[in-house]
Amino acid sequence: MKTIKIVLIGLLFFSWSNNGSCQSVAAGQVMDNLIVKSKILNKDVHYAIYLPSDYNTSNRSYPVVYLLHGYTDDQAGWIQFGEINMSVDRAIAERRIPPMIIVMPDAGVSWYINDSKNTYRYEDMFFQEFIPYIESNYRIRAKKEFRGVCGLSMGGFGSFVYALHHPDMFVASAPLSAAVYNADDFITMPDERYNNVFAKIFGEGLKGDARITDFWKKNNVPELMKNMPESQKNAVKFYIDCGDDDFLSRDNCLLHVLMLDNKIPHEFRVRDGVHNWTYWRTGIIDALDFIGQNFHR
Repeated sequence: MKTIKIVLIGLLFFSWSNNGSCQSVAAGQVMDNLIVKSKILNKDVHYAIYLPSDYNTSNRSYPVVYLLHGYTDDQAGWIQFGEINMSVDRAIAERRIPPMIIVMPDAGVSWYINDSKNTYRYEDMFFQEFIPYIESNYRIRAKKEFRGVCGLSMGGFGSFVYALHHPDMFVASAPLSAAVYNADDFITMPDERYNNVFAKIFGEGLKGDARITDFWKKNNVPELMKNMPESQKNAVKFYIDCGDDDFLSRDNCLLHVLMLDNKIPHEFRVRDGVHNWTYWRTGIIDALDFIGQNFHR
């Protein structure tokens, strides 16, 4: 680790308990702008990490959650805007979630997958290089039963796709405000939006029905849910959360119905809110609580 920027190293911070008293809470350690050198991408991949407060004083290994950012954000988003470290410190202190390591990779605007030309292989990098590096360099319980994935918007899409493409890797997936577009969305999407947001990944110069390619189907969450083998339906536990006024609410609700029809077990939440950090800050601990419950036996 050649480049380390310490965002927060603390021993204690103070929070208010439900009865109004001020309590000290042990603060975890957050490091940002760390680097994994990727041969697959031929570049440095940046990441941030949260380590529980007792990481440096214990010999134990911890479960891990890979926490994915949204479109145009980076590895610092969940720290800077989501204030994830403070929320997790408090939740661990209250024994609402188990102590866990949280890893936040920078995915740029890759949508967390390999592109249609297989020239920018982010998903291959993530599973062949990134996870092995992280789980070799930190005290992590490197088994499916102690590994979760969570994310917002584009990261919610990534959380779904990673669990569906690699059900042997994660015990639970918690997509928040996930970008789970259906075929009609892609077919009718204005060219400007498609070209600016999706074309580099899903195929350039495509219009209308031509956008629904075999590559699209292999990376589309509703399509993957629709065609899920019976043997996979209980492989990963899903927790889905989307605001009632989010522009992605309709597609998340349709996905919920599809999963019900296909008898794919999941938890589905709709809270008051829109597509913003206020919503994700107030929902992330419920998501981590769900993942944490699945770390238990």
